[in-house]
Amino acid sequence: MQSDDMYQLLTKMKDGDQQAFHSIYDATYQDVYRTVSFLVDHPQDREDVMNEIYMQMWTSLANYDANRPFRFWLHGLVIRQVQRFRVKRWRRFRIFERIRAFSREESHWDQPAVLMDGTNQMISQAIQKLTDKQRTVIILRFFHDYTLEEIATLLDIPLGTVKSRYHAGLQALRKHIGNLPPERMEKIYDY
Repeated sequence: MQSDDMYQLLTKMKDGDQQAFHSIYDATYQDVYRTVSFLVDHPQDREDVMNEIYMQMWTSLANYDANRPFRFWLHGLVIRQVQRFRVKRWRRFRIFERIRAFSREESHWDQPAVLMDGTNQMISQAIQKLTDKQRTVIILRFFHDYTLEEIATLLDIPLGTVKSRYHAGLQALRKHIGNLPPERMEKIYDY
């Protein structure tokens, strides 16, 4: 979608036009979902985060500065909602751990499964092995083509921290992908 078309839709959406919201949703859903899929393991959690992102977009559109790229602003919402989700998940985890310790019942957690359209499964699995912080930087850099400076701005952290996470993430990816048999490596390098 062209930036002029997006700007017109955003203007209509600010005025409360629900059809404009649906058009923006349709234009951005795939990109946002792909990012969320790399940052959140469980499909049900992804849906919850996606709902929160678009509700936040609707309610905070008045804060959007039209002089900045919409995509950049939207990815900022994505990152903040994923971070909020992680905080909530951590709190829930701690509560469940306390309950489990108290009652001595074993809980069974789902295994994370990531399968993305157009993304090599081996690369997806290697990305999932990164820490949350490394994964966020790698996704923003390679799947959204942000510069390291833009990532620092988006995450509101120092540039040195972004560089550190980026290089550590790349080293971890090389380690995980480098352990594959030669025929699998050729497939990945073709990606």
